[in-house]
Amino acid sequence: MDKLRFVLVKKELIRQKVSLFTLRDFTRIFKIDPKTARTFLSYNTKHGNFKRVKRGVYAVPDNQPTKYEIANYLWKPSYISFETALSYHGIIPETVYAITSATTNKNVREINLENQIYEYHKIKKGLFFGYQPIKIRDKVVLIADKEKAFLDYLYLLSLKNGQLNERIDLSKIDKQKVGVYVAYFMRFIRKDGALIRLLKETNL
Repeated sequence: MDKLRFVLVKKELIRQKVSLFTLRDFTRIFKIDPKTARTFLSYNTKHGNFKRVKRGVYAVPDNQPTKYEIANYLWKPSYISFETALSYHGIIPETVYAITSATTNKNVREINLENQIYEYHKIKKGLFFGYQPIKIRDKVVLIADKEKAFLDYLYLLSLKNGQLNERIDLSKIDKQKVGVYVAYFMRFIRKDGALIRLLKETNL
């Protein structure tokens, strides 16, 4: 039971760079049964030692997760894309309030957590690629590369009949890589659809 003393538990979570975890994660890390884990987490959450991010998801206060890390964790599978990834890569100049992610989950969802909006947009399973692990504040998050974020953005616009952001900086995008991705996209979308129209507008 010594290893379930909070000080030791916290030390081990920080050592393993765990800032977000579930009951299942906790039982696996400390090799204890779910009932013991649930009692420990409930007690320490009530006393402010752990923070409940949402039902079933906990955070270590002194090892706060980044918002991007939370976005990855709240809805799985997902990766950060669309306007948020474009802003991160400097493709669009404005700061994006909502953190937007791509997911293959059927239910498109918006989660409001501590005054931060997390948006999840469904894409086809075949289009779930073009993301990579990136370290932000020593935390690993999954985020689309520039070209995939751009195509995901156009894909979402095509579904909503939206208009292209006029301030998007296409000079930072690898046209050859976009071409490779577009060829793959063609296997899953209509060749005469709105996405193709938007691509033509960009002259890429």
